[in-house]
Amino acid sequence: MPDQPASSRPRRPIVRPAFDAAVQPWVAANEGLLPVPPQALAAEELRRVLQHPAGWPAQLPLNGDVRYPGREGPPVLAAVLIPLVMREEGVSVMLTQRTAHLHDHAGQISFPGGRIEDTDASPIAAALREAQEETGLGPEWVEVLGTMPAYLTSTGFSITPAVGLVRPGFELVPDPFEVAEIFEVPLSFITDPANHRLHRVELPDGRVRKYYSMPWGRYFIWGATAAMLRNLYHMLCDPAARDTPPE
Repeated sequence: MPDQPASSRPRRPIVRPAFDAAVQPWVAANEGLLPVPPQALAAEELRRVLQHPAGWPAQLPLNGDVRYPGREGPPVLAAVLIPLVMREEGVSVMLTQRTAHLHDHAGQISFPGGRIEDTDASPIAAALREAQEETGLGPEWVEVLGTMPAYLTSTGFSITPAVGLVRPGFELVPDPFEVAEIFEVPLSFITDPANHRLHRVELPDGRVRKYYSMPWGRYFIWGATAAMLRNLYHMLCDPAARDTPPE
């Protein structure tokens, strides 16, 4: 996820949630939703569906364009890689836990990614570059299948997720400044809406904030990361998308 690199760019104010996201009230977010069938999570089926992005469904941020103070104005363009690792036991999603001292999204679970720089040819190029810088995952291990709709965060980033299949056999070298830990979550867990929660918290100024979470073991996946994963779920569970013949 994006952070403010050391550069001549003016730093925006540091923002932190005024609440503990993991302990707020929640309800199950699976009403009327079914798990993605196991056969739809095989690498070949993922490749077939995700290479045809026309009509990808996307849920808008739950809180609209509400920003933290000091994060208003045009959003900062960023990109992340959603790495789908093709393990023998099934496809998994690679995630990182950010270090606690970072300027943006400190300590949170995220995808590898960051700002789109002027030298990046595209959001995909930015996502691959950032993934290699943060985790050591080289682009030669990644088969990019497409990009999902941009997601606007309350911290003022417009994030384009690039989805890619990752061949096993890579070696990771996490950047100790940005990445505290790298781990994988089964895609079958993410694509079972029984694991999706919708939280509601009243902020000190009286506003109400809503956000999704998908807790997995000791990892609390929430916010923009959970929302983008939920968007991926909606794409993969769309029967019309699975029925689309390859071109």
